[in-house]
Amino acid sequence: MKETTQDVRDVDGVDGVDEHDDALDDLPDDLVDDDPDLLRPAPLPWRRRTAIEMIVSGLIGLYTSFVLAIEAIPIAVAKATDTTAALSCDLNAVISCSTVGGSWQADLFGFPNAFLGIAAEAIVITVAVAMAGGVIFPRWFMLSAQAIYTAGLVFAWWLFQQSFFVIKALCPWCLLITVTTTLVWVGITRINVRDGHLKLPGRWGPWGRRFVASGNDWFVTVAVLVLFAAVVFARYGWTLLV
Repeated sequence: MKETTQDVRDVDGVDGVDEHDDALDDLPDDLVDDDPDLLRPAPLPWRRRTAIEMIVSGLIGLYTSFVLAIEAIPIAVAKATDTTAALSCDLNAVISCSTVGGSWQADLFGFPNAFLGIAAEAIVITVAVAMAGGVIFPRWFMLSAQAIYTAGLVFAWWLFQQSFFVIKALCPWCLLITVTTTLVWVGITRINVRDGHLKLPGRWGPWGRRFVASGNDWFVTVAVLVLFAAVVFARYGWTLLV
């Protein structure tokens, strides 16, 4: 089997798998014998499906960020003139973009958070398009993307927590950003686990790779988003629509 393993390395070397060797050489021989695909990067069709999901999520997030950036203008004017801004998504006391946008959390860094979203989503779309075209980025790049987007995920969920518990009003565009940010983060994590960039300890490493390769992580993702919606509905109920 050692010879077969070497053959796999030789065949895949032309596609850049040498960059993955450090992450894969420490796999136990019995796991390699059981699943030789552990020595390869994710196949292009699988990678392309994940990239398309990231592109769609990124485009939705980019559009949403532009909408929030535009609506930040009347909010800024209202703050300057000590008046009240009326936005298109001010539906009731609960669904109120002006309430959320007028809070200090909406301008945490001295400018509307939406500007960060525009920059982040543009980069995500560019990287995802390259991945859909077959580009395999080096480990350092993917781990950097993982770290940066994990910070973005934490920030998005922190903003939701602030809206939910502190501001006590919800912005539908912000909720959509939370969902798209989660989906993009899941896509990056899926690829990094599948390609061995993120190494779980011991036998959890190969298990994690098989788990995402078979698409089981989608069930976890859907469960998280359903829980997200259930928590919002459990607190506000039908007042969301009234």
